[in-house]
Amino acid sequence: MKTCMQRWIAGCFLLTMAIPALAQETVNTVGNVEKVSVNGQTIHLKISNAAVEITVCSPTMVRVRMDRQPLKAAFSYAVIAQPQTTAIKTSDSPTTFTLLTDSLQVVVQKKPYAIRFLNIQGQEINADEKGLTTSWVGENVTTYKHLQEGERFVGLGEKTGPLDRFGNAYTNWNSDVFGYAVNADPIYSTIPFYIGIHHHLNYGILLDNTYQSDFSFGASTDRYAAFGARAGEMQYYFIYHQQLADIISEYTALTGRMPLPPLWSLGYQQNRYSYYPDTEVRRIAQTLREKKIPADGITLDIHYMDNYKLFTWNKDRFPDPKKMISDLKADGFRTTLIVDPGIKVEDGYAAHEEGLMANVFIKYSDGQLYSGQVWPGWCNFTDFTDPRGRAWWKQQLHHYTDIGVAGIWNDMNEIATWGQKMPNNVLFNYDGHPTTHLQAHNVYALNMARSSYEGAKEATHERPFILTRAGYAGLQRYTAIWTGDNRSEDDHMLAGVRLLNSLGLSGVAFTGMDIGGFTGNASVGLYTRWIQLGAFIPYYRSHTAVNTRSSEPWTYGEETMEIARNYINLRYKLMPYLYSTFYTAAQTGLPVQRSLAIDYTYDDKVYDPQYQQQFFFGPALMVIPVTSQQTVVKTYFPEGDWYDLYNDTLLTGAQEKLLETTLHKLPVYVRESSIIPMQSLVQSTSEKPDDTLRLHIYKGHTANHFTYYEDDGISYAYEQGTYYRRDIAYTPATHTITLGAKTGKAASKFGHVALILHGFENLQPTVNGKAYTPANARLPFLSPISRFDPQGGFTPVDSCKVQVIQLLNSDDKVEVNL
Repeated sequence: MKTCMQRWIAGCFLLTMAIPALAQETVNTVGNVEKVSVNGQTIHLKISNAAVEITVCSPTMVRVRMDRQPLKAAFSYAVIAQPQTTAIKTSDSPTTFTLLTDSLQVVVQKKPYAIRFLNIQGQEINADEKGLTTSWVGENVTTYKHLQEGERFVGLGEKTGPLDRFGNAYTNWNSDVFGYAVNADPIYSTIPFYIGIHHHLNYGILLDNTYQSDFSFGASTDRYAAFGARAGEMQYYFIYHQQLADIISEYTALTGRMPLPPLWSLGYQQNRYSYYPDTEVRRIAQTLREKKIPADGITLDIHYMDNYKLFTWNKDRFPDPKKMISDLKADGFRTTLIVDPGIKVEDGYAAHEEGLMANVFIKYSDGQLYSGQVWPGWCNFTDFTDPRGRAWWKQQLHHYTDIGVAGIWNDMNEIATWGQKMPNNVLFNYDGHPTTHLQAHNVYALNMARSSYEGAKEATHERPFILTRAGYAGLQRYTAIWTGDNRSEDDHMLAGVRLLNSLGLSGVAFTGMDIGGFTGNASVGLYTRWIQLGAFIPYYRSHTAVNTRSSEPWTYGEETMEIARNYINLRYKLMPYLYSTFYTAAQTGLPVQRSLAIDYTYDDKVYDPQYQQQFFFGPALMVIPVTSQQTVVKTYFPEGDWYDLYNDTLLTGAQEKLLETTLHKLPVYVRESSIIPMQSLVQSTSEKPDDTLRLHIYKGHTANHFTYYEDDGISYAYEQGTYYRRDIAYTPATHTITLGAKTGKAASKFGHVALILHGFENLQPTVNGKAYTPANARLPFLSPISRFDPQGGFTPVDSCKVQVIQLLNSDDKVEVNL
């Protein structure tokens, strides 16, 4: 007979033996590779616990799909590209299977399954963590990647936190987060794409799964980086290139690139929650013109509607919206309207009754309509994942486009409802793949933006401006995005810069944040710094909430208004540079606002928290954000020479420097060898500048080129070749500036070109072999700012000493030897 002690010891032993079995039951691993078959560029792996498919999409991109069930036909809202025909070689052995392209080696370990990606030289770029690889816990699927020594991670879209995401974890679940903290996660949008950097090797990974997803970059572990989703298959794309810019370019080739936006949308936009009645809207527009503050857009928030009901107007506040919109357009302003997805449940309300007849609203699993509360009260919601829902929405947009509305602002589209808890048992069409809210949630906003873009384009045959608060990977095909309901705080301004930089690293070029902050009241100093900064942000919009102080430039005093005017003026003078940069974004996917990590990937200083907010506006201008409290800002200058934008003071790079700042000037530096096209000042993009295109060229040691681009700014005629484009090159080795012959069927709007040369001395140039005597000039980029102190006077204005070569704008190649 056993003693109590013996029974207790035996029980403990049995319990101890059961622990691994329990763990084995709750964590389901992929298992061993049992069979490999090759079908063209796709490798099919039969594995003991899963089906795996590896597809070569290009020499530098591979897709991995994995599920415990047989794989179904692939479907994606993010991915629009088909695999390129790619030559591959394969080899099989008892322990590994290897496929080769001209750029990659993909090695599959068989027992157990694990995958490694190497370059042709045999360096490991990325690999599954041994012993973990991919596994399931319930429906949750996660892939574990080995942490490389010193590995950095950037991107992941609209995520707060540092530029280098190592040591942090993030969740993707589109959320309405009013006045979010600077470290809040998740916020509005989901882009499950990141870039890994180590040992001068770079790669990108897109997890294409729309369920709630989670990413860990060594958070709470020193063993792995991981990505996974709460359900669905494991499907990810691996991209390898030597340059970050090429990774971004291939990612956007995969998920789509932005179409060219209308030119007016790059101008300054004035908004608040809300401008009403129509007399107030007209007053704002008139004041902007009277005070010579250039602007192109007025945005109307939800108070234009009749009791917040979509596709209606409050007739007391806006008795004749068509005439108001027409009058604004005649004065150079385009009108953007906010739209929310909720359609009020109300008898006699046309949009609701038409939506019921069209059967386009989302429903519970028992067939009853889902209702949630938003601004109008109880609402039904269009299923934008249903082609019928998108078609219905396009028709409804005629209520706006037919009266001249040029911009559609998609808000509350996470979906946001009071209570912030949409039921999981709500059903969506998901383009013929019926599913629940759990899978459809993160792509709802993407499909709303798609519907708005396609509907406005079809209705007007012009480029619409579409803005969204939420989205998913691929949103750049349809819409710009802004960072939602930020706060009027210095740290929010800096956090906004990091958000935009991260969005740019994640394939989204047209981005912005509310200048001055949405919640709260900006101080004079904060608004001044923010409006300066906004001049170098792709989408330039001042916006503030209801029950806050007015936030137009003139409401902060005369000095701030003059500073704001100076920087808005500079923005409009830079419009040829900015529009050409947007053209490049549409062609290559490279962002307009660029983290320094794109060009200086292996420079540790650009990831330093002191410098991570610095960014490039296009390829030439490095912007150093400054808070309202700073009189000295610590700045890092990467390798190369740098010109102070305002006075051409030259600094040598690879150094940290303390810069003294004054309120009237934001530090901006020009990279050596840069080419920056500019124009004369206009009050809106509908106003024609003078006849001279000003090409600012900065002396340097490195060759550079810039693609200059024009079109009509509003139509799609450019797709049929009606544009004006020419490549401009500066080659220090041969001391030449070359204006390539123009391409495209359109003529330039500029009859003359002025080469404005910075940093050059004692020139004796020739133009196409003929001697030319340049003119000397002093050029200010800003105007004097009144001090308004007891002594009066003006803030001193910097100017650049330049040499100018005036040319007729010939369509033929022009070569200038310096």
